[in-house]
Amino acid sequence: MMLAKFSVTIFATLIPLLLSEPTVAQEKTEAVKPVRMGCGMMTFDTVPGWGLRPDGNSPLGSTHGSVVIDKAGHIYTSTEQGVFAFTPDGVVVKSYLGPEYSSMHDMEIRAEGDDEFIYGARNKSAEAIKFNAKNGEIVLTIPFPTESGLAGKGYKPTAITISRSGDIYVADGYGSNVIFKFDASGKYVSHFGEKGNGLKQFNTCHGMTLDTRYTPNRLLICDRNHAPKGRLLHYSLDGEFIEVVASGLGLPTAVAIQGDYVSVPDLHGRLVILDKSNTIMAVLGHNPDPKTRRNFKVQQKDWIEGVFSGTHGSYWDEDGNLYVQDWNISGRLMKLVRVK
Repeated sequence: MMLAKFSVTIFATLIPLLLSEPTVAQEKTEAVKPVRMGCGMMTFDTVPGWGLRPDGNSPLGSTHGSVVIDKAGHIYTSTEQGVFAFTPDGVVVKSYLGPEYSSMHDMEIRAEGDDEFIYGARNKSAEAIKFNAKNGEIVLTIPFPTESGLAGKGYKPTAITISRSGDIYVADGYGSNVIFKFDASGKYVSHFGEKGNGLKQFNTCHGMTLDTRYTPNRLLICDRNHAPKGRLLHYSLDGEFIEVVASGLGLPTAVAIQGDYVSVPDLHGRLVILDKSNTIMAVLGHNPDPKTRRNFKVQQKDWIEGVFSGTHGSYWDEDGNLYVQDWNISGRLMKLVRVK
């Protein structure tokens, strides 16, 4: 009995030492220094190792999704296996995993009453969903609207956004290149757009958000593969073309608004920041290597601090910091701290 008690005591004493012993991955992460990028008021420092597990590996699995932040400051990111929520320090606090949460290509978050809800566009599951950010309860599913008369043209939603009145807009960027409008209950209202390279046509309407920089609000849409260069467009909430906001942005994948500014990930491995006049203020993380930009298969061991491989989603926190997700086989989510 005395020997057993002594053994337990020794083991308990050694636990903190064993847990504190750094792994090779930890040592490698700790040796990496922050990288400064951007310019002027849009200057940022990377946070090496942010969001990684204690063993130095990413918990996410492959990433081909989005980022949103709730009122409590939790950072949600969507992956092929589901949705993870992090603290601002990069610790996973909860996750919603499984087939009903997988492959959420785009997300938006919205406060409704005392709750916050995440809306998701699920390209592989041919639907949009709405779920409670606090407990993961799915409260609405929006399948393909047969009332639109477009059946048979495919339905692979890539983006979703919500107006102040609660209307839901879903971009079918990998399918028909049509944007569908639903009411708050998910009932089909209308649609607009068609595939092509004309002024009012879409060639992969990949990303979309409500542009609150203007009154009345508009839809800001990433027309990713439009020839000759990717562009951003403004449409009214009734589906009327307004203008080409910007072009020559490579392959713009998503848009996120904070105040007068918008962040635009480019799949070539950079993030562009525009002001209210839609003038480029800064370009973050340009990847000069054609072998690793727009490349899903860059393994974690080959990640380079401050160099993106396929920027796909971004979001601002209340302090102006940015969280950026790469389209990546190993699951990459980065924090960029705004330099005051």
